[in-house]
Amino acid sequence: MAVSGFEGFEKRLELHFFGDDPAMFPLGLRKLDFESLEQVLEAVQCTVVSAVGNSYFDAYVLSESSLFVYPTKIIIKTCGTTQLLKSIIPLIHYAHHLGLTLSFCRYTRGSFIFPKAQPFPHTSFKDEVSYLQDTIPPNLCFRKASIMPSKSSSHSWHVFTATSHVPYDHHHDNELLFTMEICMTELDPILARKFFRRAEDGKSGDSAGKEMTEVTGINEINPEALICDFAFDPCGYSMNGMDGDWYSTIHVTPEDGFSYASFECVGSVSDNMGHVLRKVVQIFRPGTMSISTTCNGYTNDMWTQVATAVEPLGLKCRSRAMDQFPAAGSVVFQTFSARRKSV
Repeated sequence: MAVSGFEGFEKRLELHFFGDDPAMFPLGLRKLDFESLEQVLEAVQCTVVSAVGNSYFDAYVLSESSLFVYPTKIIIKTCGTTQLLKSIIPLIHYAHHLGLTLSFCRYTRGSFIFPKAQPFPHTSFKDEVSYLQDTIPPNLCFRKASIMPSKSSSHSWHVFTATSHVPYDHHHDNELLFTMEICMTELDPILARKFFRRAEDGKSGDSAGKEMTEVTGINEINPEALICDFAFDPCGYSMNGMDGDWYSTIHVTPEDGFSYASFECVGSVSDNMGHVLRKVVQIFRPGTMSISTTCNGYTNDMWTQVATAVEPLGLKCRSRAMDQFPAAGSVVFQTFSARRKSV
């Protein structure tokens, strides 16, 4: 393990807003001008490198991960030593000028590979929770912080939720939805090499990213998705996918010694996630993987559906945990490692 390197594990923040002015919709937060978004990202310490939008939301590939802007919802996911939680105050400010009020907050992350390199408030989960408690408005009074453990001390799932009396919109035509966050380490070195650019290839980040998407088979995870991809120099890759109002995103840090990849998507519990999970595992062949599934209702199928999809590919489920959050659904956290590995 490298003494120091780039921190692949992301911090993820999801904020929901509500407003009383029907004239604000359907655009809502999408009315934020680019300069305002840049100010938010400046506080986080990252920038936009590529963007795409459809009739439902806007997706931005960042210098460190991704940003999704819906009419009443924003998701920011950042890696490295970014200060993600410092986006909350400016986002609340800009939303207020649009007649929108914060009604829900969810913060999640795995365990950092290089925790001592993180700046405040990401120096510990305790510091993060204290910062969140002090920053979010008091109307978000139903709050819970939880560290979901695994058998390995290096793989825990950190969750903080806060919600107001106003129910946040988590239904999609009354479907039961989930958000799946996959974190993978110890990537297969041969497969990880596909995320390195050739020296002086003369390509833009966009065109090199498109090539990586096709060469690795990432475009086959969801053939229906519109993909916005970007390849970093000399290595690294990010992608956002848009399929109607559902997003997906992948981020890869391929360096040997601290290789990392993440995949996140939204879906319906009624859909079979087996194809997506199998494809993701085949693209990266991780030695260790964690899967966190957040659902707006409890379903026992999530336990088995995930394990059934990935265990035939040489990964064994080493631990699983479940926790429930007030008015914020349930979270299932499972860890897997290659069968050849000891825990």
